[in-house]
Amino acid sequence: MAFDNIKLEKGLYTTGKSFTQALEELDPSDNYKGTTLEGLDAYERQLKRFDIKVSGSNSDPVSKFFATTDSAALFPEYVSRAVKLGVASNNKVERIVATTTEIEGMDYRSISTNNLKQDFELSEVSEGEALPELTIKLNSKLTKLKKHGKMLVTSYEAIKFQRLDLFTTVLKHIGTCISNSEFIQAIGAITEDENIRKIPVQTGTLSFVDIINAWAGAQPYQMTSLVINQAMLGKLLQMEEFRDSITGFDTYATGNMATPFGAEVFLLTEIPNNAVVTFDKNYAVEKVQAGGIITEFDKLIDRQLERATISTIVGFSTIYGDAATIIGDLD
Repeated sequence: MAFDNIKLEKGLYTTGKSFTQALEELDPSDNYKGTTLEGLDAYERQLKRFDIKVSGSNSDPVSKFFATTDSAALFPEYVSRAVKLGVASNNKVERIVATTTEIEGMDYRSISTNNLKQDFELSEVSEGEALPELTIKLNSKLTKLKKHGKMLVTSYEAIKFQRLDLFTTVLKHIGTCISNSEFIQAIGAITEDENIRKIPVQTGTLSFVDIINAWAGAQPYQMTSLVINQAMLGKLLQMEEFRDSITGFDTYATGNMATPFGAEVFLLTEIPNNAVVTFDKNYAVEKVQAGGIITEFDKLIDRQLERATISTIVGFSTIYGDAATIIGDLD
């Protein structure tokens, strides 16, 4: 079936697949190899079919999507993609999770093991002796899934003449808000795990010795990520270890801030003063996702934008709690 003969309708959003995946089944991209349409996915070919330009100074107004009933069916996917651009622009969550699990329902129970940090160093096994066992079982607690999103409060008349490039910017901001909310949830999953190692601040305020102790005590896990609030970050960067001329020159010349042991630093207001959360992103957190960006496609297609929601449903659980350390006190 040629891409310009496909009947577009709401049913393409209810197949259990994404809108683009449903389109790809009707119009596979492999059919366009060696043509001028190579490199476009099935959705992008539909934009070309209806001559809808979604970006740039010459982008079309929002009303271009609603010129026909077929092209109107493309609007929810445009909204989802614009929100995804905002999520991707500063996706801190993807920089801290070890793995992402896609699920179809709302109930999810992860796995846990009896593997502790000390088990990284396996003792020598003599001939005839049994190897150490690794027990894998279902986690005793369900992973809590939460919805993050925004509700559009507008009318079609208010935005129909606005350029899509501008409207994309508004939708990208929604994506950024969703990403930030998910990040707070992810860090909460770490701090709520009772298996996390806690190191009291030795001098009443954070010192470089405390950071060294956290790094050394976490071995063989690495300190890849460090979460801190703004006030504590200021104290961290005022430490003598981060104030020498060479470090300062590199920071101001390249914009790359010196960090403890090269850990990526994340600012989070919710982290209390005199507390730092560190962890190994390769082992600490699992993200659980029930679908992608969820839009109320029927409202958007019917131009009922007022009180139409855009959201995600995600949860986070720790894989190895001892891959994280709290320096100081979160209370």
